[in-house]
Amino acid sequence: MNTTETPKNIHQGRNVKRFREMLGLKQEALALELGDDWSQKRVSLLESKEVLEPELLTQVAKVLKVPEEAIKNFDEQAAVTYFNTFNDTSVNHGPFMGSFSTYNFNPIEKWLEVIEENKKLYERLLQSEREKIEILKNKG
Repeated sequence: MNTTETPKNIHQGRNVKRFREMLGLKQEALALELGDDWSQKRVSLLESKEVLEPELLTQVAKVLKVPEEAIKNFDEQAAVTYFNTFNDTSVNHGPFMGSFSTYNFNPIEKWLEVIEENKKLYERLLQSEREKIEILKNKG
C-alpha cells in the first residue's frame, strides 16, 4: 500500500474535520495556523478530500498536534463498535455473568475531556513561560 492509499471507509478530510472540531477550532483558525496561503474555503475543500497528499497530511497533523496515523486511520464507526463490545450483555463475563452494570459512555466525549485538560495544561505552561520571559526582561 503506498502512502496515498487509505483503508476502506476512511475519509481523511472528514477526520481532519473531526479532530479540528474536537480541538474547538473553526476552519478560519485552522487556515490561520496553516499559513498565508490558506483560507476558510481552502480548509473546507481540504475536509472534503477523501485522501490527503502526504506533505499536506504532515502539515495538517503538525498544526493539529495529532499523529499523522490518527488522521489516516481513524474510523469513528470502528471506534464506536469497539467500545460498544464492552456493553454487550451477550458476552460471557465469567462467574458473575449478568451481574455487571452497563456503562454507557461516548468515547468521543471522553476524548474531548482529555483534549480540554491538555488545553488547560498548555495554557498554564504558556503562562509560566510568559512569566519567565517577563522576569528575564526585567533583569536586563
